[in-house]
Amino acid sequence: MIELMRVDDFDYVLPEELIAQTPLERRDHSRLLVVHRDTGMLEDRSFSSITEYLRPSDVLVLNDTRVIPARLYGQNPQKSGVVELLLLRPLGDGHWEVLVKPGKKARVGAEIVFSPALSCKVVDVTPSGGRHVEFVYTGDFDSILETLGETPLPPYIHERLDDPERYQTVYSKHAVSVAAPTAGLHFTPELLETIEGLGVAVVPLTLHVGLGTFRPVKADRVEDHVMHEEYYELSEESAAIINDRLRAGGRVFAVGTTSVRVLETLADDRGHVRAGSGWTDIFIYPGYRFRVVDVLLTNFHLPKSSLLMLVSAFADTQTIRFAYEHAILERYRFFSFGDGMLLV
Repeated sequence: MIELMRVDDFDYVLPEELIAQTPLERRDHSRLLVVHRDTGMLEDRSFSSITEYLRPSDVLVLNDTRVIPARLYGQNPQKSGVVELLLLRPLGDGHWEVLVKPGKKARVGAEIVFSPALSCKVVDVTPSGGRHVEFVYTGDFDSILETLGETPLPPYIHERLDDPERYQTVYSKHAVSVAAPTAGLHFTPELLETIEGLGVAVVPLTLHVGLGTFRPVKADRVEDHVMHEEYYELSEESAAIINDRLRAGGRVFAVGTTSVRVLETLADDRGHVRAGSGWTDIFIYPGYRFRVVDVLLTNFHLPKSSLLMLVSAFADTQTIRFAYEHAILERYRFFSFGDGMLLV
């Protein structure tokens, strides 16, 4: 009889003071915990030493999504007080899926006004309790959003971010995400230039990150969790470079769990990837057989999260548990603005 995994197996206790509230002054000055998957050996390094674990034949795969200023504050003319909207994903023709707080001010048919140039009407309630809204605006929606919106930070960050660009990777390009692919926050243009100078191919893909990525899994059994969908794109050029490097004996070095989800969605049984775009709900947890990713750079993840399960699948649950215990003991910084972990 196969023993089912419990979500509680991916829980751990983190001292609150280890949750990084602000980024370091230099992106690449964070620490890097190197985990050797074959032996379980751990190394405490600095992030800039990542170049020592790359080979000239490797391909470094980055998620070039960009976070939009997705938090808006408005008013329902029929009710007093502020209404907060968080954009989740576009549905086309000015329609969006959003979260609303407080929900009682955003019943179906309600209007919410943000400025003379922007308002929305609540069309429906989503199955998860959010809202489907239709925006009405004068001018360019993206420009209005840049003016009125705020960059949303995860709820465990309580400090104000002086420079919103610090919650963007230096290579961010396609603005649709509501959260950053945080493993990439450690890179600087200079470090990427050094990596390319080693002969490593650096290629982009896109996965637009939704809030579901960071939410704890609420099911009791891992297998019962229903994974959220996220939109991805991998170009013909990027796919060709990845496959060429693999044929030449190189490794796929994935930056972040978001890159892993795209690569594994598009990989075949031979370990090659195809170009494509669409929505993925791939759920990777222990027992999954990786088809294309060889090395993973990631951050430290929330307890009971699907991201922690993915990382535990890439190494193994005991190795990751030991690594996290070590990181807590050595006072690593956790979560979005925290330190990195390299699984080799």
